[in-house]
Amino acid sequence: MTLTDRLPHRLSLYARLMRLDKPIGTLLLLWPTLWALWLAADGFPPLHVLLIFAVGTLLMRSAGCVINDYADRNFDGHVERTRNRPLATGALSTREALLLAAGLSLLAFVLILPLNGLVIWLSLPALFLAGSYPYTKRFLAIPQAYLGIAFGCGIPMGYAAILGEVPLEAWAMLLANIFWAVAYDTEYAMVDRPDDLKIGIRTSAITFGRFDVLAVMLCYAAAFAILAMIGLAGERGVAYFLGLLGAVGIALYHYGLIRDRDRMRCFKAFRHNNWVGAVIFAGIFVDDLLRRV
Repeated sequence: MTLTDRLPHRLSLYARLMRLDKPIGTLLLLWPTLWALWLAADGFPPLHVLLIFAVGTLLMRSAGCVINDYADRNFDGHVERTRNRPLATGALSTREALLLAAGLSLLAFVLILPLNGLVIWLSLPALFLAGSYPYTKRFLAIPQAYLGIAFGCGIPMGYAAILGEVPLEAWAMLLANIFWAVAYDTEYAMVDRPDDLKIGIRTSAITFGRFDVLAVMLCYAAAFAILAMIGLAGERGVAYFLGLLGAVGIALYHYGLIRDRDRMRCFKAFRHNNWVGAVIFAGIFVDDLLRRV
């Protein structure tokens, strides 16, 4: 095979390693970031800030996926859903993975340099959280909570970019995101539970045991309750709360999907969380439009 023939194949392997073919993870990072940017700016944020955070979200999610596969390279081959990942099969080397993760992280850091110093400082713990999350599955009973912090770093960074500070509202939103992440990633973990039990990885689905479905619904409820309190404190309008009501309806649909613990229906529920983030953002967006009328 010539270099010309090999290059597209290698690029496709890198794209798979970065999960570019599976955008759901990027969207689950992007929606809370957009919530934060819109609430902090009280409307449409500056275009350059919006673009920086959108591209940065893609880069950091991609870097996180690479690091995750590097950390799990010895486990993924034993899990039905992950056994064909490039590092698990040996199609890519660990050196390539580390260089790719470093390059993506560097690009994300360069991207935020035009923003204020607080954003840059906040990017450091964000990078640490993204890099360390995959290893928490070895010792944390509910690593999904750690994931919620990592996936929510765009929230305080977004407020910092707009306001130059991180108010209490941002930390409350981050807490809501943690509960939401535990809900949707427990649905995800329910898919892999039989394999995870065999290889000794810890997940919330294993920790919650037979109370997994109840735990998912309680986490949804906590996330929406916190977002409702944020709306009340900020004197948001009807559209904001209609968005939350729509999210509640979607969560109830997820209950119907996961209550029998069928693996494919649990995976469908996880992927469907894109719509939870979207309808909440739609409520925030429309509310801001109506406040300006």
